[in-house]
Amino acid sequence: MKTKLIRSLNAIGKTTELCHGQDDDSILVLPHGGRVLGMFSSENDENFLWTNPALFHRESAQALFESDDWHNSGGDRTWLSPEVDFFFPDYPDLSSYRQPRSLDPGNYLVVRNGEKVRLTNSLALGHARSQQTLELQITKEISPALNPLRNEPEFRKLTGVSYAGYSQQTSLSYGKPKKGDLPPVGVWHLLQMPHGGELFVPTYQKADIKVYFGIISEKDVTIEKQITRYRMRAEGEQKLGIRGLATTGRIGYLFQKSNQYSLVIRSFFANPSGEYIDVPWNNQDDLGYAIQACNINSQLGSFSELENHAPGIGGVSGQTSCTETTLTWAYRGTLQAIQVLGRSLLGFNTLT
Repeated sequence: MKTKLIRSLNAIGKTTELCHGQDDDSILVLPHGGRVLGMFSSENDENFLWTNPALFHRESAQALFESDDWHNSGGDRTWLSPEVDFFFPDYPDLSSYRQPRSLDPGNYLVVRNGEKVRLTNSLALGHARSQQTLELQITKEISPALNPLRNEPEFRKLTGVSYAGYSQQTSLSYGKPKKGDLPPVGVWHLLQMPHGGELFVPTYQKADIKVYFGIISEKDVTIEKQITRYRMRAEGEQKLGIRGLATTGRIGYLFQKSNQYSLVIRSFFANPSGEYIDVPWNNQDDLGYAIQACNINSQLGSFSELENHAPGIGGVSGQTSCTETTLTWAYRGTLQAIQVLGRSLLGFNTLT
């Protein structure tokens, strides 16, 4: 899968960067769109992340990138929030939704330093509510991350478990000094996973979820005192959010393929004092959401999105720049082995 993907992209001039970790795991970076496209363990070349099937064939990949449609490659992308300001140009009119092309795919410049890849995108972006055009800069430094369980006795007893991981340091700043009020802008990460798995969000207290759109069956969501679970398997499109105050700063996603289970975990710093600025489309005052999950099984494709936000700059924050780090760890093995990993990294005893 990895080799075929790289060859197909290289054939149409979409170069990639492959970074190797100490466990011989690897991370595939696609500068077009400024994203991590794949995570691969040393045991095989099966991607832990969802990748658009069109990318595996030269003709369909070229057609995707030459189209006027959004170039949804898959993997882990970085957008900016609030969504209502940057993706609804006529907000509060919700009839027109468009991914800003200066943001995605953007125009990322690449600098390679050993096993680190630095991506920088300078862009101008229209902000709907303020009616301003903002000059911004996004910088992402991506590098392999060590297995956080490598020194744990319980993990060392496990056999047949494969791993891949990476660190991403993201900086956001206003491109030019401006006088007056700066509209709030926040970093928004979206990790695309194979559809049909289950999301796990450890919390300090029972979470109060917010449904952004779609109808989510009560059978698919379980909210307990210290964990929220969401089975992402429905038809259509649905999205929910969880406030930053409740979250521990980790999100897990479990899915099965054949007799193997994969657990992908996103770790980030949840800052209850930070200003989480992304809001539901119909309520500009409902702030504070740090985690979101989007189930897509429609004409857009079939994937599940794990989304996390960083506190915004501008606005009441008084900041003109920020830097934050996310970690992504992926494991594959038997259900019994994944149970052990889930207990260690997500803090609960059962995954199914």
